[in-house]
This record gives sequence, C-alpha cells and structure tokens, in this order.
Amino acid sequence: MQRETTEGYAAANGVQMYWRSVGEGGTPLVLVHGGFGLADNLDDLAGQLAGGRRVIAVELQGHGRTADVDRPFSSEAFGDDLAALIGELGLGQADLLGYSLGAQASLRAAIQHPDRVRRLVSVSGAFRRDGWFPEVLEAKAHVNSGLFEQFRHSPPYAAYAAVAPDVDAFPVLMDKTGALLARGYDWTEDVRALRVPTLLVFADADGIPPSHMAEFFALLGGGLRDAGWDGAQRPESRLAVLPGRTHYDVVQAPELPGMVADFLA
Repeated sequence: MQRETTEGYAAANGVQMYWRSVGEGGTPLVLVHGGFGLADNLDDLAGQLAGGRRVIAVELQGHGRTADVDRPFSSEAFGDDLAALIGELGLGQADLLGYSLGAQASLRAAIQHPDRVRRLVSVSGAFRRDGWFPEVLEAKAHVNSGLFEQFRHSPPYAAYAAVAPDVDAFPVLMDKTGALLARGYDWTEDVRALRVPTLLVFADADGIPPSHMAEFFALLGGGLRDAGWDGAQRPESRLAVLPGRTHYDVVQAPELPGMVADFLA
C-alpha cells in the first residue's frame, strides 16, 4: 500500500536536521542511519514498520540533506540532537532504532534523555570502543579526507552528492567521522544504569564479536538466569543475532522488521 510521505527540517541544537516521515498513529519510531548514510538507506525498513505507526527517518549533522555546523562529531551531541528533534516535532516519547553510527547516537539519546525514549533498538553498535574487532578498529583509524579520491567513486558518495546542500563538504564529513571513530569510549556504567527496554540486534558475522554482544546484553539484565518455565524471569531487553548477515547488510535482513515490530509492540 502506498503511504503518503512528508518531510522537513527540525531545529536541533543549532543543527537543521532533515527528517522524512511515513505512516501515522501509534508511538512514533525514529530511524537513524549509519556512517556516511542517508534517510534513504532505511526506506525499505521504514515502509515495513509504518503499518499503524508513524516512522521518521532522520539525517545526522553533516550527513545527506542535513548541513554541517561548526561542531565536532560526537555520539553524545548526536544523542542530544535526536532528543531535541523528538521535542521539536512534538512526538512526546518516541521509539528509536539506530544502525552502526546511528546505534551509538541512539544509545546516547536513551542514556541522556530517557524521558524522550520509550524503547530502543540498537543494530550493530558497541557500548565500548574495544568491543569492535581489532581489524575494524584498524580500518576506522584510517578514515579521513585523504581517502576522498578513492571514496568519490563509491555508492555512498554518489547518494550524498545527489542531495547534499554542499557537495564539496564531503571531505570534511570524512575527517569529522574519522575523528569520531578514533575516539575512545566506554559506556559500561551508563548502559548498566539504563532503564529503557532495549533490543540488541547483531549479525552473526558482524564487526563485533559474540563475547561483546553477550556482555552488552548482560549489562541490560539479559542472559544472567534461566527465565523459568513460565518466562517470569525473562528480561525486558532482548538480544537477536541474525544468521548469514554481516555488519553491512544486517539492516536488509528479512527477519528484522517483524522482530522490531514485535519488540516495540
């Protein structure tokens, strides 16, 4: 069924954040893309989740249609921006789903603004920088504008160039993203104190080892005991590891929409 799409910009801490909305009713769900991504990357997921609820895909500072501002990238700032957008759009309390870089931003929004977030879905995100495989950290360390000539022939750049207000800003996006990826972080105690029910989703061939997935889930109260024959000891949060998927295609997994819809319901 074809659903009407609306779009616009919301003022969020000095950032004019682009958003695109489909569906109506229910608790609003905000979708947050990964690094170098766009709202468009989540169009299929948005369409599948928009039955009976409003789904809003956004673009973070410096990504896609959202112009950059004079501020470094940080997961904490992105989290504040998401909370500000929820307030600016009058959503009250919203659900959040973030992928990769967007998962880090969404997790920080839930930690910093639990009054704005009802439920959280974190797809392929780590709560501590060393939760990523060493080879992934090594690759992250080399992200900067020096790779621009190589990157300009990639699909992410073509998608960016088609919509960005300043196409020449892509090298800055690369440098700011590289600085963010190189930054150390450890949110162990923040996650342990988090009271927002959370669905953790990973690929079984993700950039994050299963040991970190289990540790993440344990901090949320999961995997610590048998749920009992009646399920009474089952935690509010959930863990899903999707088979045959990687960090780069986990959002396209056919199981994901149903799993998310069930959790948010």
